[in-house]
Amino acid sequence: MNNKRRRLFYLIIMLLFTSIMFSTSTYAWFTSNRVVTINTINVHVAASGGIEISADGTTWKSVILPEDITGVHATTYPSSVNQIPYQMEPVSTGKEIDAATGFLKMFYGLTDSNDVGEYVLTSSRLVETEGNGPTNEGKFIAFDLFFKVSSDTTMYLTGNSKIEYLNDEGKGIANAVRVAFVDEGNVPSGSDLGDIQRLKGATAASTYIWEPNYDLHTASAVANARDVYGISTTETGATAISYDGIINTITSTDNVTLREANSASHPTLFRKVNVNYSTPNTFTNNREIFTLLSGITKMRIYMWIEGQDVDCENNASYDDVQFNIQLTVNPS
Repeated sequence: MNNKRRRLFYLIIMLLFTSIMFSTSTYAWFTSNRVVTINTINVHVAASGGIEISADGTTWKSVILPEDITGVHATTYPSSVNQIPYQMEPVSTGKEIDAATGFLKMFYGLTDSNDVGEYVLTSSRLVETEGNGPTNEGKFIAFDLFFKVSSDTTMYLTGNSKIEYLNDEGKGIANAVRVAFVDEGNVPSGSDLGDIQRLKGATAASTYIWEPNYDLHTASAVANARDVYGISTTETGATAISYDGIINTITSTDNVTLREANSASHPTLFRKVNVNYSTPNTFTNNREIFTLLSGITKMRIYMWIEGQDVDCENNASYDDVQFNIQLTVNPS
């Protein structure tokens, strides 16, 4: 197999989210609720080897650019809800789907002190809105992509997929990032465009969460895990830490302390999150991610800072973070 054909085979889909500035000195789960500022986000999606990609379900290309995602609402996809804000703040999800919209349920958390000085958590449901840049007030990234294949195709996450810093002074926020691929459903190729765009049949079972950098923590995150959550971990070579995502609105009268922000203490407010795949800071073996069925599949992509992660703590601040996501049909 020559180099050109090998490249077409291995590098089927590449999603690159680059130059994302996370600037903050503390996070919403704590006392000073600052934000995470995104200076720029570049989305580049390249396809080959029989897979076609679209931002609207009708214009099929081998490469998707940022303007394809942000521009379809005003043209060929007026019902799109693509949210790419300039600011991000920590949110949490218990991997529940809103059946009416097909959206992943996301909750924004805040903390305050109760009568005895303990930090208590409250939350409110967030629903994404169409828009990008400084006029969009969303706290996480979400957008639709459409994939077309001629036969069932299993996709794998490659070792080139990583969340990393653009400088040498990373303070830990990349260790709290999550990415979700939400499969909204599939229709045969040639289906009516309205039927393609209206797909919203996602379930928890068809939602795939990726946690990168599970084996790294800063010293501050190790202390946060110990002091706030009662969890013992290490700076390097750590094992993956399970966490409980928020599934409901939390009010101050619920008196949910940070240490008790879990499903064991509050089963109606939190749920243990099934992370489909966790990868260390460096990994080489490809990881199976999902299977595209023959025809057209609508996939909703989410990117967020998970507030329930122990790495989401006061000292993780002012970082340039780059998202590199690369998919392949090659299992090894």
